[in-house]
This record gives sequence, C-alpha cells and structure tokens, in this order.
Amino acid sequence: MYKIAVVGDYDSIYGFATLGLSICPVRDREEIRDRLRTLAEEEYGIIYITEAAAAAAGDELEKYREKTLPAIIQIPGVSGNTGAGVANVKKTVEQAVGSDILFGGVS
Repeated sequence: MYKIAVVGDYDSIYGFATLGLSICPVRDREEIRDRLRTLAEEEYGIIYITEAAAAAAGDELEKYREKTLPAIIQIPGVSGNTGAGVANVKKTVEQAVGSDILFGGVS
C-alpha cells in the first residue's frame, strides 16, 4: 500500500499529521529537493507540497511530472493561495484531454 506525505513549512503542514499523513517540514531549497527524492524512492504514492515549497524546488518537480507515481500535488500554505496549484492541475488536464476544461476550447 502506498503512503501519503505532505512537504512544506511546518506551520502549513502540521495539521495533516492528525489525518495520519507523513509530514515533512522543510526550510530551504536543498532540503526540499532532498526530501522529494527520498519520498519518491520510498513507497509514497501521493506527495502534497505547498505552493511555496514547490516554487523553491524548481526543476526537481519536473523529474516526476511525466511519472505515474508519485503524484505530486500542490496545495496552498499558510501564506495563502498563489494559484500555482490550480494552474498546474488545469495544465495537466488539458494535456490529458486536449481541451481547456474551464473554457471548452481545444488546445
């Protein structure tokens, strides 16, 4: 069975521990990148990552974009929603179905 982890600053992710998810507080870019690699190598099927941590991870996330597992999903942190997570999901769906799901246009 796959596990689920949440990566980001402690204040944004500590509540997920009550749901039984593995929390992975990180402070800087290198720690974020190292943690993502470690979680991907272990049996984590879903990794939630705060939008701020995803922005700091940079090209490390690109390594997993085309892979089935782990699914890496951006979530807002305590600093608020930047819209990056929604934009990323929209882009992925457009690639999968060949159409803009919000406006019905064909890509």
